[in-house]
Amino acid sequence: MTAASADLNAERRRSDLERAAEETVDVLVVGGGITGVGTALDAASRGLSVVLVEAEDLAFGTSRFSSKLVHGGLRYLATGDVATAKESALERHLLMTAIAPHLIHPLPQLLPFAPGVTFSQRSAGAVGMLMGDLLRMRAHTPRKTLPGPRAVSARTAQRLVPALATRGLRGGMLSYDGQLVDDARLVVTVARTAACLGARILTRVRAVTVRGDGATLEDVLTGERLEIRARAVVNATGVWAGALDPAITVRPSRGTHIVLDAADLGHPAAALTIPHPGSISRYVFALPQPNGRVYVGLTDEDAPGPVPRVAEPTEAEIGFLLESVNRVLAAPIGRDRVRGAFAGLRPLVDSGEGSSADVSRKHLVAASEAGFVSVLGGKLTTYRRMAEDAVDLVAQLRGLPQRPSRTASLRLVDAAVAPSEPLVEGLSLTRGDVVAAVRTELALTADDVLDRRSRVGLVPEEQSKVLEPVTELVARTLAELSENAG
Repeated sequence: MTAASADLNAERRRSDLERAAEETVDVLVVGGGITGVGTALDAASRGLSVVLVEAEDLAFGTSRFSSKLVHGGLRYLATGDVATAKESALERHLLMTAIAPHLIHPLPQLLPFAPGVTFSQRSAGAVGMLMGDLLRMRAHTPRKTLPGPRAVSARTAQRLVPALATRGLRGGMLSYDGQLVDDARLVVTVARTAACLGARILTRVRAVTVRGDGATLEDVLTGERLEIRARAVVNATGVWAGALDPAITVRPSRGTHIVLDAADLGHPAAALTIPHPGSISRYVFALPQPNGRVYVGLTDEDAPGPVPRVAEPTEAEIGFLLESVNRVLAAPIGRDRVRGAFAGLRPLVDSGEGSSADVSRKHLVAASEAGFVSVLGGKLTTYRRMAEDAVDLVAQLRGLPQRPSRTASLRLVDAAVAPSEPLVEGLSLTRGDVVAAVRTELALTADDVLDRRSRVGLVPEEQSKVLEPVTELVARTLAELSENAG
């Protein structure tokens, strides 16, 4: 694969949109989150012709609002869902060793044995970590990739997380999981890899109506409508899946995170794992990020009613997350220290359970009465398996070539290297980052750059500092692309 063939930009979008209207494609994928781009990649890697359409931008919805973890399913072990835990551990292994080792690194996670953590929670956490290590071994993930769990002293615990309260601290358990450089970055990289194999990736193209043999599309940028013919169609629109297939009842669950300065936790070298009061299976995590931030999350709240374009955190959720992390810190962090907050909606399939926290994270792949296939549920970690199952089913139902999936060993492309000076002093975003986002990653607006090609937009104060120069640079780069194409 070459970087040039993976480049996505406005000019490639324009030409791909024209060609899509003139041909019959093997697979049309609707939805540009991790499930959609994963499906596009799986189909393209089998030699099928693919078009993906997304009404907004890549990773616009739930996929950019995760905890940025590629996890082995420890929580599912605690709830007795061994099959989902095994699947998570295997998919984590593939991602960290073969598919995306350049996008994932091992993250130490500390369960502190602090006064706010009960004996039963300590015991359950320790046993769960040991069982998780058995799943790691079963998946054949080497210890050099993910070290095994171990007990640590109070001194080591405080060295890892300096803000921990020392009074009553009795050490803790340390385990390891996978952490993404960024979840939106994974989505864009999967899309670029699919494009490298010939898939047409079309953002700002809305599916107005979807059928088993194609769809009516609208170019959001121009308002023009067009028909696309396809031998098979996959609905990968996440929480919006029920709008295309009324037979599916989606039960959105809102997961909220807050953004803190790493300095407020003493620049931790490990994530904090804090059990919910009275629970041995639900946790709040304080996750250090490479940009001097810590994300604290997450909630699991039912979100009934119309699906919003972008979910909003509630003050109650922000307060709960602060209260949870403050239970184990020496100096409580106040509401004024929260630099930003974000929320995503999990596309859970309604099973009639009493709480969204009890709804299975297994994914659903099902044929609709209209003839297309819907895929939803699951988790970011298992996107590849979801995509494989979806393409298997459409190939079977629609008479496409029955070729095996190749994505278990297909490495994702590298990002374009763009070193240059920062746009604004004190922020890591550079001019080269912005230009590369427009030229190679299909960023069409400043919001695309700030909210999805970088995470500057998570902190409103920082976004306001850089919005004007990014807007100008995006417009200039788009103009240069158009001029060069002409």
